[in-house]
Amino acid sequence: MNELFFLLSKISWALLSPGNLLVFALFVGILFLLFNRIFLAKLILIPTGLIAFILMAYPVSDYVMKPLENRFSKPQTLPSKIDGIIILGGGEDLKRSLSWNVAELGMGGDRYIGAAHLAKLYPQAPVIFTGGSGLISLQNTSGEASIAKQLLTTIGIKPSRLIIESKSRNTYENFRYTKPLLPTENGTYLLVTSAFHMPRAVGIARMQGVKVVPYPVDYRSNSDSLRILDFDFFDHLKALEPAWREWIGLTVYYLTGKTNSWFPEP
Repeated sequence: MNELFFLLSKISWALLSPGNLLVFALFVGILFLLFNRIFLAKLILIPTGLIAFILMAYPVSDYVMKPLENRFSKPQTLPSKIDGIIILGGGEDLKRSLSWNVAELGMGGDRYIGAAHLAKLYPQAPVIFTGGSGLISLQNTSGEASIAKQLLTTIGIKPSRLIIESKSRNTYENFRYTKPLLPTENGTYLLVTSAFHMPRAVGIARMQGVKVVPYPVDYRSNSDSLRILDFDFFDHLKALEPAWREWIGLTVYYLTGKTNSWFPEP
């Protein structure tokens, strides 16, 4: 069942990605033009062009991303004692790392910076990394664990403190495979992941019985004062894609019983 869920989620996202949807619509519109279906072509190309222009001109993606990032804040006062620091995978660039045989950070690289900061504040706490390949084409590469270990040791965390889990392919499996590895079964763990991903991660952790204190990093949206016309399509898409994916993920995980709340709250 987990295998089917993983495959369906990847195929579905290929069809539902905002960037892909725009390209699919453009392609279909051009096909109608080639077959001289002018009315149908206009029906598709005009809305597609308008949506693409709006996304290019203004960061409307912030309105999709901001509620996710606002859901959980960093604790005003950190716990005096924790049993470990959990960092969810996703901050590394697996394809480039394997391509060039070097540990490369991706867009979520702030997860490693956040983990390094907490590791200094809690010098005795184990650092638990969880994350394998989320790509269908890159399963069983055996590279995820070594990449994570190299990145974590590079930012100053001693290898003796590390617990590495590299079989998980999604957030549900992160906690499913990590729970048996936790040094204290009913302990308290600081959870480091991207701010937009934190609601779903916390919801799954609660369902799995893992007590976490959210420590969000890697913010993608702009403040109200900086939300202006800037015609930066790529930057806007960088926020829209993960936000849209996350709302879909929250819905699917709730409907399939992997969380007990559609939008987990503090």
